[in-house]
Amino acid sequence: MNATLLILGGTAEAFELAERMVEKPNLRVLSSLAGRTNAPRLPPGQIRIGGFGGASGLSEFLRTERIDAVVDATHPFASRMGWNADRACTAMSTPLLRLERPAWQRQKADRWDEVGSWDEAAERLRRHASRAFLALGRLDLDAFAELDGIWCLIRSVERPDLPPGLAQSTLVSSRGPFTLEGDLALLREHRIDTIACKNSGGPIGYAKIEAARQLGLRVVMRQRPPRPDLPMVMSVAEAVAWVDRVLSD
Repeated sequence: MNATLLILGGTAEAFELAERMVEKPNLRVLSSLAGRTNAPRLPPGQIRIGGFGGASGLSEFLRTERIDAVVDATHPFASRMGWNADRACTAMSTPLLRLERPAWQRQKADRWDEVGSWDEAAERLRRHASRAFLALGRLDLDAFAELDGIWCLIRSVERPDLPPGLAQSTLVSSRGPFTLEGDLALLREHRIDTIACKNSGGPIGYAKIEAARQLGLRVVMRQRPPRPDLPMVMSVAEAVAWVDRVLSD
């Protein structure tokens, strides 16, 4: 096998897939990261950081790098990359697989308000919250800039640039995985009544969902955006099998 695999990464699943694939003989593994954090955890193999310039830029990259297969293992909310990958791979006739972790499922004791956008989430907070935990990415905060009368706790890997309406928020800089005990303590200490987050799935951020369940807190949960209809698996082992099969054809 003399081939090149492109992994669109930035997730734990993408990292694990790169670890598994670099052990394959005669396979070049190239991981692409969006570059939204200053010190990302770099997977083994070759690395590129930054955008492609849309679907056309990715098509050109596939051509010049002679990519034989692509696995889109980006975050479930990185929908633009997903659509660009679908268009680029279709244009270049390059096999494409989506590796996506399963979404969290509502349990009996959960108090979820499921919403489709951050604007809708902000409106739910205005109606129901007095002390909110915004467990979001730093690029998602603008929709919550005008939560008048609502105290906010913000947890982010890197210190975000806060919009004026959130200037008095309390910031917690931390990187997961988080523990149930730690999130219970955090929510109690700050007397949180509502959490706003996205349905990222996976174990890294699930502690806050378990903690909210135990404490009876409302969770305003943004649902995942739509993605292209293409082959999809939910485990790294399945992705490895797909790559082996595609590259052996």
